[in-house]
Amino acid sequence: MRADVRQVADGTYLVHGSNTNWVILTEGDAVTLVDTGYPGDREQVLASLADVGSSPEAVAAVLITHAHNDHLGSAEYLRATYGTPVHLHETEVPHARREFLHQVSVGTVLKNGWRPGVLPWVVHALRSGGTTHNPVTAPEPFPTAGALDLPGRPVPVHTPGHTDGHCAYHVPDTGVLISGDALVSGHPTSRIEGPQLLPDMFHHERPRALASLDLLAELEGEVLLPGHGPVHRGPVRDAAHRARELAL
Repeated sequence: MRADVRQVADGTYLVHGSNTNWVILTEGDAVTLVDTGYPGDREQVLASLADVGSSPEAVAAVLITHAHNDHLGSAEYLRATYGTPVHLHETEVPHARREFLHQVSVGTVLKNGWRPGVLPWVVHALRSGGTTHNPVTAPEPFPTAGALDLPGRPVPVHTPGHTDGHCAYHVPDTGVLISGDALVSGHPTSRIEGPQLLPDMFHHERPRALASLDLLAELEGEVLLPGHGPVHRGPVRDAAHRARELAL
């Protein structure tokens, strides 16, 4: 199955993989790839680059919102095969190396197996490599503060809670916010549509995840590109406020 590649702003593409999204920011021949889906999504990742007229050789860097396998999937492959640098928040770097793992446990998932959508999601996650050992050998913290010298000039925004080092990426020039799992617009285990927090079991520290919504609400933007769910258009501030209201 090919990924669904959609242009959502100038030089900006949201790609729907298998239950997880990634984003491609283009600038001439070069691109920035934000997240890389599950390990099992590799062919879709490579095909999505071709769909926007690019290639893995043209990826200037991979930016990771957080080091769960459904976002980290092909990062090590790109790094090892093409020499692509993989950048994360400094707090998330050891997580990407798998010095520890901030992820929902199998036991917790099983306790929630009665909830609608959970068991089909588990089956898909297992088949897609969601529980495989998939570290990045040499992840790197961001080289500078503020806007990164990469296609799109994304600005990392530390949004802890889902994991300690979770980062969103703000692209002020196009009014885009790549929110990762700090703010989503849907998930197979959720019956809610539109801006929301992921279900509680997925967050390492839910109070910090709630607080991070306040950080996102301060950002200017009209296009929300989440780690899960469709593009959401409208003020990022309103999306963050709605997610907080639903979570309380």
